[in-house]
Amino acid sequence: MTQIYLKLVGSAVLWGGTWVAGRILGRYMGPFSAAFLRFALASAFLVFLTRRLEGQVPRLTRHNVPWLLLLAATGIFAYNALFFAGLRTVPAGRAALIVASIPAVVALFSGLFFKESFSPAKLGGIVLSFCGVGLIVAGGDPAGLVRQGLSGGDLCIFGCVATWAAYTLAGKKAMERVAPYGAVTWSCILGAGMLLPPALALGLAHDVAAAGPAAWGCLLFFGILATGFGFSWYYEGVKAIGPTKAGVFINLVPVTAVFLGWLLLGEPLAPSLALGGGMVLGGVWLTNRRPRTLESR
Repeated sequence: MTQIYLKLVGSAVLWGGTWVAGRILGRYMGPFSAAFLRFALASAFLVFLTRRLEGQVPRLTRHNVPWLLLLAATGIFAYNALFFAGLRTVPAGRAALIVASIPAVVALFSGLFFKESFSPAKLGGIVLSFCGVGLIVAGGDPAGLVRQGLSGGDLCIFGCVATWAAYTLAGKKAMERVAPYGAVTWSCILGAGMLLPPALALGLAHDVAAAGPAAWGCLLFFGILATGFGFSWYYEGVKAIGPTKAGVFINLVPVTAVFLGWLLLGEPLAPSLALGGGMVLGGVWLTNRRPRTLESR
């Protein structure tokens, strides 16, 4: 079990780096080009990795195709198009702290769709997380947010929250039919196929021709480390300990992203960002905290 927890930590740290890499890559190519190239590279790497670790890539069947298509549509196509579009205008640390509310959203959806119970602590945690997100988005000025509304970039990042929550919950069902590496491999392949038409229509050929060493370095990081290893390790954790507990490790993503954004991109560490981030992470802790039993008191 220790190895599972280490892999979950590793996936979260790698994903923290994607927010900085996404900001850099957004300077060189459009969101659909970046997303397609990320998952084209990841698919090739994952086919090799899956064959090595599981013997072969599982075949598509009428029982697993619907779930794999759902994973591809939510966690690959929608999430990454929104991810790269949002990072063109939203700072990496701020975006990552908004996405840190995913475990609270997963808990909310689990209660609504899977009939999981809501304790007072869980409800309070969900509310606290959402209030923290509101403070981050408002930049410490809620009145200004009401006057100006959400930016297009903010809306894209909120879309990331919704699509990744759906991806996490669908993944639990998908892995009842397909092993973790196979599920990730097929979701990447199918997702890349979904991303190709809009990427071609919006300048993929030009973006590839114009990409320099920095862009290709970011793409290799995305494709091999963050996607190839990060997704696989995450799904091993989901299968071993469940989506709610595995989702808790996403708390490390914004911590890494804020630190790297400050270190590499010079992004400011505003008080509202720190307070809102603390509220989000505190709310996630409350949401996923195990209640004390009589025996443990």
